[in-house]
Amino acid sequence: MKTVAYSEVRSWMYRNARNLELRLWQYYFEHGTKEAVVDALMFYQNEDGGFGHALEADNWNPNSTPITTDHAIKILRKIHFEDMSHPIFQGIWRYLHSEKDLLSYGWRFTVPSNNEYPHAPWWNYSEEQNQKEYFGVTAELSAFILKYGSRESPLWEKARNLADTLLLLLSSDEAYGDMGLEGFITLVNTAKEICLPGYDYNILSEVLARKIKGAIEHDTEKWAFYTVRPSTFIRSAHSSFYPENTEIVKKELEY
Repeated sequence: MKTVAYSEVRSWMYRNARNLELRLWQYYFEHGTKEAVVDALMFYQNEDGGFGHALEADNWNPNSTPITTDHAIKILRKIHFEDMSHPIFQGIWRYLHSEKDLLSYGWRFTVPSNNEYPHAPWWNYSEEQNQKEYFGVTAELSAFILKYGSRESPLWEKARNLADTLLLLLSSDEAYGDMGLEGFITLVNTAKEICLPGYDYNILSEVLARKIKGAIEHDTEKWAFYTVRPSTFIRSAHSSFYPENTEIVKKELEY
């Protein structure tokens, strides 16, 4: 039975949501199709295959950026769309193979053209900031390339080298930026899935679990501000991080 709260949220979505978010709502709650989500997502894709045009709503840069392209990949992953022959993925591969904004340490978190368009302050272009915040986007894009890319390609080899560097850093006291741990979850899960050799995945999972528990803000009074809530890392009861954080997840659901 639909609740009053559900009906209120549904009405709000139909009145206010962008077409993409409405298609996602329909996919999750109204038996909508993943193909409808993909069709809506493609309007944010550029000729070079990357994504821009305020898909990441805090950054109105129309040009392709690594972080916005990663945002598109995350949406496709969440709806379990994996048809690599589809034009949306063909474009993504074209963008990634161009190695635009891929530097020796990884992909840029911010790009120069951000400054030409309205954006939240954390998207100001800064190479100094990039050195602190590249972890998440680099981990996510490397994981995508390792799972779906050709192992004979130079891009796959670069992704493997970046993944090796990042996975070695996971056990250090390094600060991974605002989106780093989320990227590490994807990278560790992907590396384990494709059986990337050379790692003890039990240890990596233990390290991740400890760092995630430490990163979650447990003071619920601070949740009204920009802070890390459990859902940043734990999106279902099937998450391996759920059992150890059950109580704080329940508090967020109530919140």
